[in-house]
Amino acid sequence: MLVDGKIFLGVSERPEYLNLKYANRHGLITGATGTGKTVSLQVLAEGFSAAGVPVFAADIKGDLSGVSKMGQAQSWQSKRAEDIGFSDYADDVYPTIFWDLFGKQGHPVRATISEMGPVLLSRILDLNDTQEGVLNIAFRLADEEGLLLLDLKDLRALLVEIDGRAKEISARYGNVTTASIGAIQRALLVLEQQGADNFFGERALEIADLMRTDSDGRGFVSILAADQLMQAPRLYATFLLWLLSELFEELPEVGDPDKPKLVFFFDEAHLLFSDAPKALIDKVEQVVKLIRSKGVGVYFVTQNPVDIPENVLAQLSNRVQHALRAYTPREQKAVKVAADTFRPNPAFSTAEAITQLGIGEALVSVLEDKGVPSMVGRTFIRPPSAQVGPISPAERDATMANSPLGSLYDEVLDRESAFEVLNKRARDHQLEEERARIEAEEQAEAERLAKERERAAKAAAPRRSTRQSPVEAATTSFARTVANTIGRELVRGIFGSLKRRR
Repeated sequence: MLVDGKIFLGVSERPEYLNLKYANRHGLITGATGTGKTVSLQVLAEGFSAAGVPVFAADIKGDLSGVSKMGQAQSWQSKRAEDIGFSDYADDVYPTIFWDLFGKQGHPVRATISEMGPVLLSRILDLNDTQEGVLNIAFRLADEEGLLLLDLKDLRALLVEIDGRAKEISARYGNVTTASIGAIQRALLVLEQQGADNFFGERALEIADLMRTDSDGRGFVSILAADQLMQAPRLYATFLLWLLSELFEELPEVGDPDKPKLVFFFDEAHLLFSDAPKALIDKVEQVVKLIRSKGVGVYFVTQNPVDIPENVLAQLSNRVQHALRAYTPREQKAVKVAADTFRPNPAFSTAEAITQLGIGEALVSVLEDKGVPSMVGRTFIRPPSAQVGPISPAERDATMANSPLGSLYDEVLDRESAFEVLNKRARDHQLEEERARIEAEEQAEAERLAKERERAAKAAAPRRSTRQSPVEAATTSFARTVANTIGRELVRGIFGSLKRRR
């Protein structure tokens, strides 16, 4: 029943296959808790890996880790294979790499602030237009002054620098206010409290390391440990958007290849959209629409199809719908929404079937030739070939020890970046101010001492007396009298001479 170019999903009134040619048209796996969603996810992940397509999947409960261990068919698996006539069924194991944003159950996943960029970061932080403008100014200033933005402390230091130079920067780029900077800092704090300080930094994840195949041509299944990540929905959304955006920017356009270059599974997808700002939802919708042409398929896994925004739901062409309960008005609406998205099958009522499906049974509709949805089929999902259920911590450690990536991502790098440069600049400025202050004090002290020396010198110099002795006074008086007498006689002589001439 295994067919080249297709993934065998199970059997309805006919074998159900997912055509690899249309697997990049995205998909959706839904159903209530305990109805078999994780098994369906594992079946798809194994099928893609066997076809040479790398897989990236968020693993909420650790159940998907079983793909890394050789399966030992349990009785229900053997019985299911026999019931559906799956004669090719055999135990198997798939190449696996474990990842963890917190670095505990896999290689750490990191990205730099620069890679995130101001636009995407603004969407995640839910900034308004003014605050987004300030963030754009921050990134522009970092480029102009050669400041690397690698982690949160770099961005925080840069915002403090901008606040201190607000007048200068406002004159160059537009108004920068303390209020806007404070709002950005508070939004960063919310993200940091969810663990973003573990995500932002180096060594940054290389997309190529998610697109590996082994020596047998099988695609590696990259499993992200997401049990702790689910406690931080904003961080989960941050990671998702960054990853999809990086793929969109780095991968070339390929249209519709014979098989995807990479497939993503995002479990508990409702966490991505619950209470998310509209700007964030719009960005997810945009990326999901465009990334198909890069050969990347995105599959959302959630309990209820109404958890997914309508504009995103419309992009998900391959559907696996497990049982839903319809006890409340919201659940009844979800059943109707799910039923209306399938191409009807005259053999049964889709809405009624959704509430009657057993464990491991699902309604399946996938794209067939020319991209037309297949008629919905009530399908018994085939059993996985690898182990069903989580592996032990020791087995996880053993898999990580044999990782093809070695310890490449395990060591934290902390290069000199904006934080260090700005702190050094602040210290140098402080030292320069201190040096100038000391020099000014020394100059003032020198001037004070010089004035004191001058006053002391004047006080110590001998004073010349202005009083005259009696002899000097008599001599001076006599000289003055003689001079006056001679002066008068000369005047008289001159006037007398003039008269005689007349």
